[in-house]
Amino acid sequence: MNAKHFGRGAWLAAATALFLSGCTALTREVLVDERTRPTPSNATTVSHCSGSEWEDNSMIDADNVLSKCGPLDRLAKRKVEVDRSACVPTVLTRVISFGVWQWCPANVSWDADVTAPAPAPEPTSSLTPPPAPEREILTYRPSH
Repeated sequence: MNAKHFGRGAWLAAATALFLSGCTALTREVLVDERTRPTPSNATTVSHCSGSEWEDNSMIDADNVLSKCGPLDRLAKRKVEVDRSACVPTVLTRVISFGVWQWCPANVSWDADVTAPAPAPEPTSSLTPPPAPEREILTYRPSH
């Protein structure tokens, strides 16, 4: 076996590994990016939430990630990004399982502004009852 033939085999092995990993392992994917969207005029930003953690790539859902910051209806300028660069070494799990399953550790990062809750709506009816209508006062006059 000469070195040139081994070089082609190495290239073939690398190409196969990338193909089996779905070729997405080398990318960063932005799941949500609403940073350019303006905050609603009636919303007041009260805090900022950001963080990152490692998760299995198959379990990543942008709404679940952002729920760490609070209720989704109170989040503005949201961003969720996934880095799958650690998936390349784990391609072996897909080879062992004959392409059925691949464990892929992905670093998920999130960023959002948390707004104050919407003010309670004004009550439509007052709590005091309306005044009672005027009543006629009847008197009794005995007949003689």
